[in-house]
Amino acid sequence: MASSCRRPEHTAPPDVFYNEDEAKKYSQNSRMIEIQTQMSERAVELLGLPEGQACFLLDVGCGSGLSGDYLTEEGHYWVGVDISSAMLDVALDREVEGDLLLGDMGHGMPFRPGTFDGCISISALQWLCNADKRSHSPPKRLYTFFSTLYSSLARGSRAVFQLYPENSEQLELITSQAMRAGFSGGMVVDYPNSTKAKKFFLCLFAGGTGVLPKGLGSETSDRTVANQVQYSGQRDVRPDTKYTGRQRRPHF
Repeated sequence: MASSCRRPEHTAPPDVFYNEDEAKKYSQNSRMIEIQTQMSERAVELLGLPEGQACFLLDVGCGSGLSGDYLTEEGHYWVGVDISSAMLDVALDREVEGDLLLGDMGHGMPFRPGTFDGCISISALQWLCNADKRSHSPPKRLYTFFSTLYSSLARGSRAVFQLYPENSEQLELITSQAMRAGFSGGMVVDYPNSTKAKKFFLCLFAGGTGVLPKGLGSETSDRTVANQVQYSGQRDVRPDTKYTGRQRRPHF
């Protein structure tokens, strides 16, 4: 599961890595725009929103607003949160339709209970698994994020996170904190047998129970590879483990 290429979150904190030069790529690189749009489309599909109904959605790690563009095209209203001011500046220059908020998701979501009909996040969640400064505890930051997100979602809604997990331990860390915060759900893996096309989506249910969607591409598999991992918010989770990352400069 671990990637052989250098991971951005090992290079610098997100607000440093996504500087002006990096942010411009998200409005100028056609391949990057295409990939972001495809993953956003899949995330919205996994949300299972009512057909033909405009919803109010949260986009966590919205960046330059590429995922938000897709939400707008689908007729939804949205609020985007990102830690990189450079990325949000690009979003403003692009005149995206959503409202934008500068913030660290590890500090929690500052919204009233039941505000949103759903949440998507593209390529952002794995950043919370790193300690960017001495005071950071990845399990605590993940729990703070998930617990405040759970509160801000309408009961019965979903949150879908496309992410790039570094290893199985990181997946366990993320899912255990989500379940501890009250979510149920699990991991949906698209094209589990493909090295290039394989994508991970954490699909969470806020209140109640739901049927975890099936991953794409499994019907053409010659090998048996799990493309669903179901979790229950009621299950016992092991005590927090000490997860550490290299020490980095403060976010703000």
